[in-house]
Amino acid sequence: MITMTLTALLPPLRPPPCANEELQHGQCIPYNNAQLGVLMIGIFWLSIGNGGIKPCCVPFAVDQFDLTTEEGRKENKSFYNLYYTTQTVVLVITQTAVVYIQNDISWALGLGIPTLCSIVAIVLFFIGTRIFVYIKPEGSVFTGVAQVFVAANRKRRLHLPVDGVDGRFYDDSPLRRRLLRAREPHLTTHYSCLNKAALVIGDEVNSDGSCVNPWRLCTIQQVEDVKCLLNILPIFITSILSFLAMNQQGTFTVSQALKMDLRFGSLFKIPAGSISVITLIVISAWLPFYDRVLVPALEKLTKLEGGITVLQRIGIGNLFAIVTMLVSGLIEMKRRSSALSHGGADGVSPMSVMWLIPQLILIGFMETFSIVGLIEFYNKEFPENMRSVGNSLIYLTFSLSSYASSWIIAVVEDVTGRDGTSWLTDDINTSKVDKFYFLIAGISSLNFVFFMFCSRRYQYK
Repeated sequence: MITMTLTALLPPLRPPPCANEELQHGQCIPYNNAQLGVLMIGIFWLSIGNGGIKPCCVPFAVDQFDLTTEEGRKENKSFYNLYYTTQTVVLVITQTAVVYIQNDISWALGLGIPTLCSIVAIVLFFIGTRIFVYIKPEGSVFTGVAQVFVAANRKRRLHLPVDGVDGRFYDDSPLRRRLLRAREPHLTTHYSCLNKAALVIGDEVNSDGSCVNPWRLCTIQQVEDVKCLLNILPIFITSILSFLAMNQQGTFTVSQALKMDLRFGSLFKIPAGSISVITLIVISAWLPFYDRVLVPALEKLTKLEGGITVLQRIGIGNLFAIVTMLVSGLIEMKRRSSALSHGGADGVSPMSVMWLIPQLILIGFMETFSIVGLIEFYNKEFPENMRSVGNSLIYLTFSLSSYASSWIIAVVEDVTGRDGTSWLTDDINTSKVDKFYFLIAGISSLNFVFFMFCSRRYQYK
């Protein structure tokens, strides 16, 4: 952020100012390679920093709670709602106040504010280092996963013991280094072919309790960790498709708003690019209410910790995604009809931009249930030594969903454009975005059916 701020603050690091007349005549002096290089370095370091912070901040925070106590588990469950609420409030500030400062006052000041906040955050982090709970890393988690598959493959022709007399499974727990009988409930029966990776054959264990070759013999914990990953994989796949609805709001909502009446009252005009702030406000208001009011009421009703299970919360979010697309399609039908029949020469419909509020509210509810639910799900269900990997799946889901959305848009443009009547064109009034919304609703519905199938078969850790 310091580098980004310097590019806006120091004249040698940016192109000279360009007046409107120069811009219209194409006389502006462009940036040079050095200026572009400094900017790209700043963006690169910003990406590296975010990549280190975002996947690790939630798992690190969860480590601070004592999950062996009821109070610790309750505070941990509230943390996920508080985390996403705080993140959303910050987004509201950045998309309103900070954007206003950058556009109307100074880019240097607009970039300097988040830079200063980052410095303060670093100072506060180091102040708290003496009271933080640290869990030391124990090697590469991916190596352990690979070892399970390799060891299970090498022993694929062996038969699993029927009871604890016919064979032994290897456990290298720091609390108890001993061989466990198969009848003890530490090794689950699903994905039983992987259990062979922990089956002790011959002299595979040293006298000190360590295994001779970790690529031939794995611990029970390693095997169970891999099973956790395989259980989570279908839920991860469904989350990619469930985020398609959220991507469409970011893709087409601003284009819709630009072709609608942006006036709010007689004096104020809503910026089309700021219309998505409504979603952030909904999230900021709903999550505290959900955590402090709705969850306690649901807990009394269902006798479940949190009121509902994590997968039920994600499923509700998936339903909101479907409803959002259906409502968005109906509103777009009305907006497009109004623009074509009553719009002016610029194609702007007399229909108020406030008609977009229902779909923005619905997508806010979708995020509070799906995204927060997934954050909690990954951090609870991933193996303890892989929580940072689990948290990074949220951002991987965003990325893959964005790619999937782009691919679907490209396919729709290609298929519907063959007869010259493409659903998606540069002019949203001549497009048929409503049909595209209904298509996404159909895909989301099929995805919800698959999610229900996977969630019913899912075994919690």
